[in-house]
Amino acid sequence: MKVILLENVNKIGSIGEIIDVKRGFARNFLISKKKALFASKENIKEVEKIKQELNKKDLEKKKEAKTIQDKIKNKEYNIKKLSTENKELYGSVKPSEISKLISEVDKLEINPSLIQPSKEIKSLGNFDVTINLHPEIQTQIVIKVIQQSEEK
Repeated sequence: MKVILLENVNKIGSIGEIIDVKRGFARNFLISKKKALFASKENIKEVEKIKQELNKKDLEKKKEAKTIQDKIKNKEYNIKKLSTENKELYGSVKPSEISKLISEVDKLEINPSLIQPSKEIKSLGNFDVTINLHPEIQTQIVIKVIQQSEEK
């Protein structure tokens, strides 16, 4: 299915590009999230007209992503969790928890879907986490999981 991209999509293409993708990907992701339009003659003309505006919006998003990156790059965040004697957690640390932690510490809203731990966080220790702020801007943070003392 041919679609026209309305924003830069990582590993897919850039604004205004007409690409061929699988029908399900187009319908369920690109079109539903307003990242693309079905490539009809009318839509192609429409996108040509608004391409500059889309580029401007993308630049603003990129600038915003850059400021967030500058604030949190290589920063370490501590999470206290209960664990077993062999340092394994009861459950794991999810991207939503990391998002909430960044929100509390640095007052920055980051969508949990942008947060990608390098591996599942299921034990005490330091873990690298990648945050995709923009298709062209990524940053790394460290999540340090420490033992939470059990209150009796």
